[in-house]
Amino acid sequence: MTRIARLTSDDQDFVAVLADAARILQGGGTVAFPTETVYGLGADATSAEAVARIYAAKGRPAFNPLIAHVANLEAAALQGLFSTEASMLAEAFWPGPLTLVLPLATSASVCALARAGLNSVALRIPRHPIARALIETFGRPLAAPSANRSGRMSPVTAAHVFEDLNGAIDLILDGGPASVGVESTIIACLDEGPRLLRPGGLTRQDIETVLKRPLEDRVAAGSSHAAPLIAPGMMASHYAPHAQLRLDALTREPQESGLDFGGRFAPAAEVFDLSPRGDLIEAAAHLFDYLHRLDQLGKPVIAVAPIPHHGLGEAINDRLRRAAAPR
Repeated sequence: MTRIARLTSDDQDFVAVLADAARILQGGGTVAFPTETVYGLGADATSAEAVARIYAAKGRPAFNPLIAHVANLEAAALQGLFSTEASMLAEAFWPGPLTLVLPLATSASVCALARAGLNSVALRIPRHPIARALIETFGRPLAAPSANRSGRMSPVTAAHVFEDLNGAIDLILDGGPASVGVESTIIACLDEGPRLLRPGGLTRQDIETVLKRPLEDRVAAGSSHAAPLIAPGMMASHYAPHAQLRLDALTREPQESGLDFGGRFAPAAEVFDLSPRGDLIEAAAHLFDYLHRLDQLGKPVIAVAPIPHHGLGEAINDRLRRAAAPR
């Protein structure tokens, strides 16, 4: 059963509870916590295996990019590159219900799985005192989508989280009802001017007042590297290596490198096993990293062993199918 810790910012046990939550996160676990928008399901954004546990707990059907929550502007600047207009928005609305999608900084530590393999990163500084204290105590970015099963309503109380995720996560920090109750507004500040990807707790009018011009609307899926935030998993080119993928391969040919699962292929320098023990969480954590490594070997084809379709296997196979699609 998932533990619930009820606390407020003036609780005498506040520091001890946060230290316990930080230990869970440092060990790769998952902690649900309140923000001003909705409750988030947090894990170490720098660890692919920890992030994979978010997808597994939520039953998320595809690897959507996740928002990385950070403590302050200095921490955000280590992860993303701020244009002039992105800086204006951050200074005006952070901490608060605004997420900025930015080009990835060279100093970034948010892992590829949390970014869905994209060269951009979604960042937010939450306003809620418990959320901010947790991030500061943990000391690293926290990947945190809404703390609910995929497809269910977003949770605005700890009870909502418990109803959906009891037994699937380690800890729930109960800080009372979320004050905003809808998710953050998402603005992309990438190659073009700021674009609204998702309306949320910050209004278009407030954003346009700061920008002093109309906010551009979301791009069509497939026309920009921001599109997966609009329609997750629609952009095959972002997941495709230079090599061709041969899916559901039962054997590996000499001219091929191999993406293995469960030890089907014979061990070799050009073979990477997503999970020798057949663990789909481990496989998800390794997927993007191993595809990059195999592509760097320069072989024309990557043979991909069969991967089960249940649990996270559905998302892994979805990404592999898109990577193997004609270009």
